[in-house]
Amino acid sequence: MSEELQPVFSIERLYVKDLSLEVPHAPQIFLEQGEPEVEMRVSTGSQKLEDGYYNVDVTVTVTAKLDNERTMFLNEVTQSGIFRLENIPEEDVQLLLGVACPNILFPYAREAVSSTVTRAGFPPVLLAPINFEAIYQQQQEAEAAGA
Repeated sequence: MSEELQPVFSIERLYVKDLSLEVPHAPQIFLEQGEPEVEMRVSTGSQKLEDGYYNVDVTVTVTAKLDNERTMFLNEVTQSGIFRLENIPEEDVQLLLGVACPNILFPYAREAVSSTVTRAGFPPVLLAPINFEAIYQQQQEAEAAGA
């Protein structure tokens, strides 16, 4: 087989596209006691840049509240990557963009959240791994049901 027909999947660049942290009740919030309620939301997205090159984003938003009302902090990170995918069937491209790429990006986003929150004076936030394959399957089933 010629080299042109070999499937190619490579990471071209990993980068932080967006990073924000808000501590709306500082400095008083550091004097308050209690266990915060931590909520995490994750979203993914991708776009084709040019032939064979795709940008994938994983956005993680973490909100910590005391007594379910006073926001301790709000941290949002968009970890992105440029991936090269060539000579891969389209259905596999979508699977790679929806599962493999987010699996590569999420640990970087998780580290950025933990580091940012710690630098803000709070204990580190350790985010549990995400099953991007299950999320992808749910999205596929929802699209099939809606079609």
